[in-house]
Order: sequence, then structure tokens, then C-alpha cells
Amino acid sequence: MSTLSIENISMRFDLPNGSHVQALKNVSLEIKTGELMSVLGPSGCGKTTLLNILAGFLAPTEGQITLNGHRVTGPDAERGMVFQQGALFEWMSVRDNVSFGPRMAGKREKDWAGTVDHLLDVVGLRDFKEKAVYELSGGMQQRVALARCLANDPDVILMDEPLGALDALTREKMQGLVLKLWKETGKTIILITHSVEEALLLGERLLVMAPRPGRVHKEYRLPFAEMGAGRDLREVKKVPDFAAKREEILTMIWDMEEEIMGRTEEAGA
Repeated sequence: MSTLSIENISMRFDLPNGSHVQALKNVSLEIKTGELMSVLGPSGCGKTTLLNILAGFLAPTEGQITLNGHRVTGPDAERGMVFQQGALFEWMSVRDNVSFGPRMAGKREKDWAGTVDHLLDVVGLRDFKEKAVYELSGGMQQRVALARCLANDPDVILMDEPLGALDALTREKMQGLVLKLWKETGKTIILITHSVEEALLLGERLLVMAPRPGRVHKEYRLPFAEMGAGRDLREVKKVPDFAAKREEILTMIWDMEEEIMGRTEEAGA
């Protein structure tokens, strides 16, 4: 069992005027293999900064990340990233995008072709595999991004607002796909979102972060992701405890936003 360990991570950004922003302060977590964790909080709480540190795009000013027993010091194929915008090669075909990682790793087509075709089946894009990415809708492009990430067989999948730009119906379908992939692959998934409802649906483990400095404010263990796997998500939303948790977390985040606005007004007075 591999564990992603976040040990006393702090991140400070020094500004040209001599001041600084403490984006994160003493964040510690243990994330086990196969966990599905959602992270949300008010703007400025360090969600994306934390994800970028996990991806290896940023080096923390204090603390360390370890995965599979070794320290994370930069990007690596063991950690895959899915962005809000797919970051795809729009002129390439769907199949060429999905197979990009294995091809760049020097693998022969016979070694990756079966996996790529299976992933295209899983995300419902087999009939579109020869289409150029620019010909696809936003939701279909995000499916390509998910398949491309999985084609590299990462231990951990990091998602930064991957569904935020989609319309409501497409977003709900994609939420169901994320749950399907989680159950079928057993991958560890960490998903950043601004949607409380989405965080509840896609987090068997949900973190609410507080800002200034960014830190874990509260953690929940929830049944909704397990309930939603292979089930109509609209039915999950009708569960009484779902509505109660949504209101609890909305109120929590709203109170944080009010506090931030109060501080800003005081500073400007």
C-alpha cells in the first residue's frame, strides 16, 4: 500500500515590495492508496497551491511530500494532472492525445494500443478516436484529458477544477464518470473544486480549507461518493444528510468569506 504523505507543508510567496503572502501553513495529511478526496474552501485558501506542490510544479518553503517512500521534488509520471482546461494538443487526434505519454516514454505501439483503446471505450470516445481535439465539445475534451492521464498509469491523479467550465448537465455526467473511473481503477484521486455539491459527491474524504494562512479547517468522511458510483447522482442529492452537510459547509465557507471581507475593509479604512 503506497501512501501520499504531506508533512508540515508551508508555502510563502515573497513580493517585490518586501511584503509576503503565506499561502499555506503547516499542512499535514496522510492519503492512502485508492482514496478519493475533494478539497474546497474560499478563494485564497491555498487549494491550487497545495495541488501544484503535490504535482511537483512548486517547491514548498517548508516541509515535504513523499509518495511510495521517496520525496517529491518535481513532476513525475507517478502523479498525473487534469486541468480545468484540458491542456490538450488540439491539432492531434483523440487517440494521439491519449497515447502521447506512452509514446514519449518510448513504448512500442503494441504495448500501449490495447490500453489506449480500452480507455477510449471507458470514457465513451472510441467512435471519435480519429477526430481532432478542436472538433470536440468541452465535455468530450475533458474525457480525453482523463483518458490521457490514465494512459500514463499514475499512482495519484490530481484534478484542478476539471469540471468547472462545463454546463450543468455535462458536469453531472462527468462527475459520474470520475466516480466510475475511481471505482474501476482504484487510483488515488485528489480533486479541487469551488462547488460544495461537487465536493460532497466526489469526496469520500472532504477537506475544507481556511485562508490566511491556508490550512485544513475541517475534514469529513462521507458516504456519498460510494453511493453515487453506478447510481443516478440526482438520487444521491435527495438523501437528507446530503442537504444537511451541504448547508453546513456552505455556511462555514460563507462565514470565512465574510471574515475575509471584514479584514479587507479594516485594512482599507
